[in-house]
Amino acid sequence: MDDAERKAFADSHLRALPAQTLARLIERARRRHVAAGDTLHRAGDDVRHVELVVRGLVRVHATAPDGRTLTLRYCHAGALLGVPSLYGDPFVMPANTQALLDTDMLAMDPARVRAMADQDVAVAKALLFELSERTMAFASEIGGAAFGNVRQRVARHLLDLAAERQRDARLVAPITQQELADAVGTVREVIVRTLRELRREGLLQTGRSGIEITDAERMLAEAYPRVEHRSLTGGVPHS
Repeated sequence: MDDAERKAFADSHLRALPAQTLARLIERARRRHVAAGDTLHRAGDDVRHVELVVRGLVRVHATAPDGRTLTLRYCHAGALLGVPSLYGDPFVMPANTQALLDTDMLAMDPARVRAMADQDVAVAKALLFELSERTMAFASEIGGAAFGNVRQRVARHLLDLAAERQRDARLVAPITQQELADAVGTVREVIVRTLRELRREGLLQTGRSGIEITDAERMLAEAYPRVEHRSLTGGVPHS
């Protein structure tokens, strides 16, 4: 286990496991690199999985038949993905999982994780904490989406729009100031002021192609200020 993996585990719900237990849990794990913009899992997949984000940023989102998307979760280093797949019977992936930044994952053997949870109360407790956090995060997101301030709504909309259009490592939201104002329910003058503040703070740049997010991690913190950023829901990371 390298330093990045140790730090990611320390930020995850597996952090309380004894070293010997953790070593057994990841005995068959493999490191996986996912380039920015690539998809890890697709809606409809039935493969069980348990993965730890070691570095990078991942978005989990649902897509409607007309192409619209809804972010369910953003995942930073330390976030666990796929724990519900261990217990869904049958399991069908309900959403897509996309890397927004170059991302390293540690993919664990799901059968081994499930077997150890069945035998070791410490492992089962860690997974219960993870599932509980997911439930609470989704519930809190309802209020956040409805009652967030303009700055939060702008940050969320830009992240979602840029992720939907992502083709490489850049995150660019192709939207005008008036369209952004209409999307978040305010007036253009407020959007101009908000974008100016975010640009001055180094979170974005504006140009002819749209609004480019230059610091995705800090923009995510703006979008979800009340949530610990190992995994945001709701859009989402530990949402």
